[in-house]
Amino acid sequence: MAAHTKFEEIKHTNEIGQEYWSARELFEVLEYIKWDKFLNVINKAKQACQNSEQQPDDHFPRVEKLVEIGSGAKRDIGDIRLSRYACYLIVQNADPSKEVVAMGQTYFAIQTRKQEVLEENFGKLQSEDEKRLFLRKEMAEHNKHLADAAKKAGVIQPWEYAVFQNHGYMGLYNGLGAKEIHTKKGLKKSQNILDHMGSTELAANLFRATQTEEKLKRENIKGKQKANRTHYEVGQKVRQTITELGGTMPEDLPTEESVKRIDTEHKKLNKKNK
Repeated sequence: MAAHTKFEEIKHTNEIGQEYWSARELFEVLEYIKWDKFLNVINKAKQACQNSEQQPDDHFPRVEKLVEIGSGAKRDIGDIRLSRYACYLIVQNADPSKEVVAMGQTYFAIQTRKQEVLEENFGKLQSEDEKRLFLRKEMAEHNKHLADAAKKAGVIQPWEYAVFQNHGYMGLYNGLGAKEIHTKKGLKKSQNILDHMGSTELAANLFRATQTEEKLKRENIKGKQKANRTHYEVGQKVRQTITELGGTMPEDLPTEESVKRIDTEHKKLNKKNK
């Protein structure tokens, strides 16, 4: 198994969609034998975090980890939920003679920079139209990745993928499939649902797609039914998060004009400016 795949497989997502890594799991992937020695590496990473004027508690929070010690009793050995930045600092301070550490340095450096670029680019957007266009393009790209992950899980035929996608919508839209969403949004059958979403609704669907892709890969899910159920459950989880944050349900968000028109106008404007 490629080292970067190992780092992907131990990635987790918390209840509000933030990704994290378990220090106990990273300890094993980086091929350390003694936990105390790995803690020394973590402490160096914490110091580097503080030196960069970041709060270590934000990137290295301690959590409970219970293990059985016999007769049904359990003991808390402790764990640390590491942010991507924390993992980056750890591999920078880990044993460089290990090949897996070198792979980790590359993986976390690339992933950290990709996220920074994404956040920087989105942060520069001013208007709702610009945000919609940006998120719609991200959605198109991640739907390709989701299709690849679904195919590896056993969703092969086009009609099977349509069913798979429908399960994701039903989870997120409280049981509404693509057909029902079209009707509720007042869209024609030929119109793509995603093209008529605002930035808030697109962001929710982008989160659904990326988290389903990662879950399919991480848990090595096989079989159409399991893949469909996974997509549905992730959609439900995203909906639950929106509820907890007091947001508007996606089916109740307004229908927007096609983002394709915005894209066409942007291209014309860019051509004119050139």
